Amino acid sequence: MVMKMIARVLALGFGLLLAGAVHAQVPSYPNRPVRLVVPFAPGGVVDVMARLLAQKLGEAMGQSFYIENHGGAGGNIGTNIVARAEPDGYTILVVSSSFVLNPSLYAKLPYDSRKDFAAVTIASISPNVLVVHPSLPVRTVSELIDLVRKNPGKHSLGSSGIGTTPHFSGELFRQSLNLDIVNVPFNGAGPALTSTVGGHVPIAFVAAPAAAQNVKQGLLRALAVTSEKRLPALPDVPTMAEAGFPGHEVYTLLSIFVPAATPKAIVTALYREIARVVVLPDIAEKFETMGFLAMATTPEESAARINAEIDRWAKVVRDANIKPQ
Repeated sequence: MVMKMIARVLALGFGLLLAGAVHAQVPSYPNRPVRLVVPFAPGGVVDVMARLLAQKLGEAMGQSFYIENHGGAGGNIGTNIVARAEPDGYTILVVSSSFVLNPSLYAKLPYDSRKDFAAVTIASISPNVLVVHPSLPVRTVSELIDLVRKNPGKHSLGSSGIGTTPHFSGELFRQSLNLDIVNVPFNGAGPALTSTVGGHVPIAFVAAPAAAQNVKQGLLRALAVTSEKRLPALPDVPTMAEAGFPGHEVYTLLSIFVPAATPKAIVTALYREIARVVVLPDIAEKFETMGFLAMATTPEESAARINAEIDRWAKVVRDANIKPQ
């Protein structure tokens, strides 16, 4: 534990030194306000988190970082605005997993997800939780699978809607385990949660914050989380891998992008500052209350993961026979 703490301190010190070196390469950036485009309506989780980042980035970099919301078309409108913006570091995209899911959900996008953007970082991640109504006679993932297999076609699996990570968690679960279970995508997280808490669709994948709240109140029973490690909010709930089913890691990603031709020095400067911001105690705590864990992967790591996620979900969409819009 002590060695890990020392390593983290040394890594942070190196990052700050490198950030200073990068700033010396681009001393004039930023010299005017920077807009953060959120491709969703105000008030959602991505919007709230973007505003937290904007405040801290403004304080650290000496310029105003402000939010522009451009909702619609599953995030495609706002995302396209950034794709077509000047690649000068003054237009930044803050987006959820719609970025990796939409290439498979839409027959034609107005932008190229792989070519029109430069990844800055995956700032944080949030898993889903496999939950059941307490009346269901199962307490482990294995018991749930046995129940479904003994009663083919008789059980339903709820999620917050087509194209959401809970929906894709359900599809991955159904496909990889060859389960005869009906995936029921509701029109939003609220209706899905209400149905599961009410016992109408007693099995569901739910976003971590809503799941934790209802599990603690005894309204739902959590069987597993779709993360690599257990969640601090649900320390007694195993991961899918611990439950015996690896390969079910599914996250909502909070990712940061800029237009593709943005100078590398600016991308690096933004990455270093965001990586510093997301681990600040007050920011990390606020992220955690929304079910997100700080991550801050490098631009290179982020690009590789984004491309892998696009490919991964394209296969799930094809296998589920989901027709692109």
